[in-house]
Amino acid sequence: MRVPMPRSAATLHDVAREAGVSLATASRALNGSTRRVNDAYRARVLAAAEKLDYRPNFSAQAVARGATSTVALLVADIADPYFSSIASGVVRSAEAANLVVTMAVTDRDNDRELALVRVIRGQRPRVLILAGSRFTGADDHALEAELRGFTESGGRVVLISQHELPFDTVALANREGARALAERLVELGYRRFAAIAGAAALRTSDDRVDGFCDGLRAAGLDLPDDRVVRAPFTRDGGYEAGRELLARGVDDIELVFAVNDVMAIGAMSAFRDAGVRLPEDLAVAGYDDISTARDVTPPLTTVRVPLVEVGECAMRLALREPDEGGDRTETVASEVVVRESTPPRR
Repeated sequence: MRVPMPRSAATLHDVAREAGVSLATASRALNGSTRRVNDAYRARVLAAAEKLDYRPNFSAQAVARGATSTVALLVADIADPYFSSIASGVVRSAEAANLVVTMAVTDRDNDRELALVRVIRGQRPRVLILAGSRFTGADDHALEAELRGFTESGGRVVLISQHELPFDTVALANREGARALAERLVELGYRRFAAIAGAAALRTSDDRVDGFCDGLRAAGLDLPDDRVVRAPFTRDGGYEAGRELLARGVDDIELVFAVNDVMAIGAMSAFRDAGVRLPEDLAVAGYDDISTARDVTPPLTTVRVPLVEVGECAMRLALREPDEGGDRTETVASEVVVRESTPPRR
């Protein structure tokens, strides 16, 4: 009995021959080229590809175009709802553009971030998005050089954070949002504050603490240095910072401001574990408005950052034509949301 030989896979030449078009036209119709293909020709090519069960060689396409159909997203901590929400926006917009998102985690480590960028450059993504705060005084020359090499080879770079490197940036109005929060809390009757912050020199944390202090100073109030506790930018960091505040004494504090919601939620757990009633004995406010901020008890007052929209905005910047006028910055506004964790004081 003769065993039938397996049918060889259709090639791009086969598709072009079947559709009656040139090889170049078939290639442009199937590989996502930005060059326009006549609609009638495109329909013929797609029909021929389906008939022949043609499967594109994505590796070859990447070599031909100098990039794959992927978006590389670097985040500080994928377990943090802040970053997972941004990732959701990036993925949504990427899928609409027929792109696939890959993610890597930097752990807020500059050396790790640089190493990841070097590896990712070799994988030739079309877009590279860096989400996360930078450190004041950090030497970013090596990172800038890697990103510059990536853009010179045709890739696109977008930063989500502060505009400290010469690339398109989605900036967050952290200082302004924290100032607005402080002003609103003063309106609610609060006068004595403490704060839970991230590591020293972490720009997002510093901007939010500075903005909060700006709002207090406008009302003739202050935030003493010994009432600022620094901890890792995580839920557990917030828990430990809450315990540290309790050890220092909170009898003279009316409200604790944490520079992100996950730290605020961690601190709330520490306070409850110590028998502190929330908000009767101590009020708490956070920043970001992650989804769980509405579900904790009491629901958390915070500053809403439209995180999914931030991710979508980053993709819009990445997919737009380069601006001859230079790097672009789009600033995303924030909004104070008052909930039961900060009731008005009599």
